[in-house]
Amino acid sequence: FSLKELHGIFPWLVESIFGSLDGIIVGWNLRCLQGRTNPTEYSVALDFLDPSGPMMKLVYKLQAEEYRYDFPVSYLPGPVKASIQEQVLPECSLYHNKVQFPSSGGLGLNLALNPFEYYMFYFAISLITQKNSPVTHHVSPSNSAYFILVDTYLKCFLPTEGSVLPPPSSDPGGAIPSPTPRSPAVPFTSYGMHHTSLLKRHIAHQPSVNADPASQEIWRSETLLQIFVEMWLHHYSLEMYQKMQSPHVKLEVLHYRLSISSKHHGSPAQSSYQALHAYQESFKPTEEHVLVVRLLVKHLHAFSNSLKPEPLSPSAHSHTASPLEEFKRVVIPRFVQEKLYIFLQHCFGHWPLDASFRAVLEMWLSYLQPWRYAPEKPPQSTEPLLRSVSEKWAAFIQENLLMYTKLFVGFLNRALRTDLVSPKNALMVFRVAKVFAQPNLAEMILKGEQLFLEPELVIPHRQHRLFMTPTLGGSFFSSWPPAITDASFKVKSHVYSLEGQDFQYKQMFGTEVRNLVLKLAQLICQAQQTAKSISDHSAETMASQSFFSWFRFTPSEMNGSYTGNDLDEIGQDSIKKTDEYLEKALEYLCQIFKLNEAQLTQMMMKCGTAQDENGKKQLPDCIESEDGLILTPLGRYQIINGLRRFEVQYRGDTELQPIRSYENATLVRLLFRLSSVLNERFADQMDVLCSREDFVGRLCRYHLTNPHLIQKIRYSPVVKDRTSQNWGPRISLRFLASYRTLLSLLMIYFIASWFYIGPVGCTFIILIGYFLYAVIMTFFSEGWKPHEH
Repeated sequence: FSLKELHGIFPWLVESIFGSLDGIIVGWNLRCLQGRTNPTEYSVALDFLDPSGPMMKLVYKLQAEEYRYDFPVSYLPGPVKASIQEQVLPECSLYHNKVQFPSSGGLGLNLALNPFEYYMFYFAISLITQKNSPVTHHVSPSNSAYFILVDTYLKCFLPTEGSVLPPPSSDPGGAIPSPTPRSPAVPFTSYGMHHTSLLKRHIAHQPSVNADPASQEIWRSETLLQIFVEMWLHHYSLEMYQKMQSPHVKLEVLHYRLSISSKHHGSPAQSSYQALHAYQESFKPTEEHVLVVRLLVKHLHAFSNSLKPEPLSPSAHSHTASPLEEFKRVVIPRFVQEKLYIFLQHCFGHWPLDASFRAVLEMWLSYLQPWRYAPEKPPQSTEPLLRSVSEKWAAFIQENLLMYTKLFVGFLNRALRTDLVSPKNALMVFRVAKVFAQPNLAEMILKGEQLFLEPELVIPHRQHRLFMTPTLGGSFFSSWPPAITDASFKVKSHVYSLEGQDFQYKQMFGTEVRNLVLKLAQLICQAQQTAKSISDHSAETMASQSFFSWFRFTPSEMNGSYTGNDLDEIGQDSIKKTDEYLEKALEYLCQIFKLNEAQLTQMMMKCGTAQDENGKKQLPDCIESEDGLILTPLGRYQIINGLRRFEVQYRGDTELQPIRSYENATLVRLLFRLSSVLNERFADQMDVLCSREDFVGRLCRYHLTNPHLIQKIRYSPVVKDRTSQNWGPRISLRFLASYRTLLSLLMIYFIASWFYIGPVGCTFIILIGYFLYAVIMTFFSEGWKPHEH
């Protein structure tokens, strides 16, 4: 094919691979393509889209001819789309000199992208647009072709060792020229003092094809990273968008809107409404999206940590450092920090309170621990002790203070609303506590808070955006003001650049957060007690369901009580894991916040002794009123999370309760009629017998009354006073309708037939045996069981 023909089919080819922007065309569906299920298609796709494969060769071939392709602005992330539609140019240099306005009859704004940018835009945005792909089997995101390609592109264009591979082009001088400047027909207002591209001095004014190879490789690296960050992380609400803007920029935008309003009557209101809708566009990241972002974070840590040690002479550094080394210095604070912080805040505030939050949690913890991705590996130790955090990471912790403190408070608020009896939720609390309990980490966070709280005489207006890293050296910053090395100012710059000048900081080691930690510790103790009670109940249930329980004739199943719990299905192993996670999490929290052992012991004893006089768990937290007990918010929380519960029992006539699944409906009705006839006919005689004080009276009271109903009954928390109805002595034959009873009798008759005992003789033996059992139980139970007269 000629270049002109390849230029014509390139947009169609990209859309066929990654799908259309509106999601109608699925394309190759790389996110669901796995080697385990489709090995052939999987290998072909990876080979075709490899950085040195046919597709990238086509990209570089078209790149050399300065072709441009239109990308609709309407498919960009909400904040970027809205700002461009309001003619406010985003800070990111990725959009500079690329906005193309529609010609007469054209529809909407477009970005004029070179082939490399166009390909990467489609690749990155396919993670978000292709959400409703048909899936016929379980797909593991980390094994998909898309996930592998992201990892491959990151390793190729952001290498931790060596330099970026040159483009696989037949023309060794095939460099990427600067984009064509945009038409100045419509003025743009920039986001304040925007930074130029990192490599402006290298490539911004090099229209020739023969460019510096070093600048060429860095241009691709920077472009790739900017596209990934913009497509995957640049999503937030209108409130956050406004908070990030400086006051003078807001004023410029207001003046611009007013000037437009004076020219176009009525239209600005609609435009502003549309922009507001765009800013507030709902954004719900998927678990796969978060996993890909975590992969990006981990690789950027490894990329940044691969920076060579600075030479002793500053002058030598400025002359010998390569563009790639300079890029490593600023890659996280300049390109990732702000948008990742906002992305994490969005996830912490909007993610469902379920176990899927683990993906967000691990992404956050990966960012908080850059030392895990440092080249030097920690010495392997057989002792299960946490590795101490080196002092060299103090600068990173201070300049990412909100990532540690504010998001930790956000996690506490989430943990206080989750069911910690669940092993997955307990594991998340354990993971966070373990990370923050690393030796020396809490001390460095506390030092960062102290630096932020130090009084500052003067903070230059909006200068904080210039000091986001302590090592912003390099000649390309020569036009900037000299960097201030004061640690306190750098921490303040970080906080105010992310949250605004009017931000009220909440100290992680302050009283308010400490009280939240104590609440979490109390919930952990309650969850441990709940897990223990569930474990005990499960053991009792298993024992009661043994083979010999089939021969029990006690009517305990007729009391209508429910003592089970949905968590019974967890299993003994999971309950044991829950207890281990919670115990270690509590230990780590005590280490982090220096909790008082006496106070913690008292709290655990209070949770452990929360029992009533019968040894049962306390009722949910209630307050007494004229109408009885009323649940408090804490009581409702305890019920929802299974920490406490009411023992629900049937309080009416046991003979009239609904027919159970283990009963024969016909026999229940027949036996009820028979019992009613007997009770009506012999009611007076049974009253006389039960009123006697001798052994016969005690025997009749044991069999003709139901003291268990009075002993176990619990009143509803809604009604305070309710008189219990006295049913009096009576005969109940309903237990004979139970399938378990019938099966037990059948087995007894069957075994008796082996010994040549007929049905009549067997029935007589059963009655004699039951009578002896009743006599024995009368002697042992009369002294401590209440009577019903």
